Amino acid sequence: MGTGGAPWRGPVLALVLLAGALATGCGESGPRGGAAGTRAASGTPSATPPEDLCARIVSHWSREVLDSDTYGDYQSMGLSNGQYEILMEVVDAARAEKKRSGEQAARELIDRAARERCTERYRDGNPTGGPWS
Repeated sequence: MGTGGAPWRGPVLALVLLAGALATGCGESGPRGGAAGTRAASGTPSATPPEDLCARIVSHWSREVLDSDTYGDYQSMGLSNGQYEILMEVVDAARAEKKRSGEQAARELIDRAARERCTERYRDGNPTGGPWS
């Protein structure tokens, strides 16, 4: 009584083979055009050191407030209290430098002073005064 096989076997087999081929093709990792399976040297991104992050954010906000009469709210800037103190010192020095030597000199001072003060602040790791320090 066999007049033919089950009519659904052919399409099911085709779907299984197609799914297997697609899954195998999606398994490559790495940059386009690079060798399959290659990874970055460490395999994970490295964290930004706290002194670098501090220097970047203090430099950014120091430029923002250089010409204003106020420093703004340190929390809205994403600064800790200690970073805010650095910002106030840097901006005061930059304002004096701007009067003496101009805008470009003030911006260079901001980068240099923020880097120096943040490096000093984080020289022994994170400050120990809590998250607000």
